[in-house]
Amino acid sequence: MTANPIPAATLILIRETRSDHPELLMIERAASMSFAAGALVFPGGRIDPGDHAIASESALLCSELDIHLDDAAARVAAIRETIEEVGVAVGLDPLPDAAAIAHLRRALAESGDFAALLAAAGYRLDLDRLTPFARWCPNFRETRNFDTRFYVAVAPEDAAAEADGGESVHSAWISAGNALAEADAGRRHIIFPTRRNLERLAMFASHAEAVAATCRHPVELITPWIEERDGERWLCIPEDRGYPVTRQRLEEVTRV
Repeated sequence: MTANPIPAATLILIRETRSDHPELLMIERAASMSFAAGALVFPGGRIDPGDHAIASESALLCSELDIHLDDAAARVAAIRETIEEVGVAVGLDPLPDAAAIAHLRRALAESGDFAALLAAAGYRLDLDRLTPFARWCPNFRETRNFDTRFYVAVAPEDAAAEADGGESVHSAWISAGNALAEADAGRRHIIFPTRRNLERLAMFASHAEAVAATCRHPVELITPWIEERDGERWLCIPEDRGYPVTRQRLEEVTRV
């Protein structure tokens, strides 16, 4: 495994519909990005020192919720990054309205001091709104590899989403099945971890089903490996983590 993978967090927001195919909030990364350029991904990014500081200050809350501080810092990062990237706030109490979210987003872009902004506005973090769903740390010997914690949460009602125009250029509410179909048709670009998580999410008709799945398959670190089978090279993941597809031909894999 890469000696020092970059800690990161991402948030899968689930918006239930009248069908059995809930929509997920996804963004298209800018083509200029060094990682996952042009790919369809979930909002998220690096876990910053400030996220750890907020988690440490919330140590009592974390103890009450039985959340490890590293997990708490990742949840803070997922909340912060989702505000920054798409202007949607989850896990804040009281839940800010559209104008307040826009102010938070602008202020984060200017100062980046999430703790100060939360304190000034009187927001309390509601970390149990986020449920751990997966943790991936691919080891592809790329310039940068990430140790990413994935969380699921219910999307706020009437949540508007708008890409930041920097790291992300488009945002969309899309079902897991439709996202996979778009990728298969060549209209979307999806990297290996995102594809596997979309395949898993396509199995669920609601946020509640996704959360229930995490009880059957507690989160454990996934690091894909290459294996040769019948003369072909495959990129594989463990078969006991709740994923319906656990391997893909290496030649077909999009990694970054």
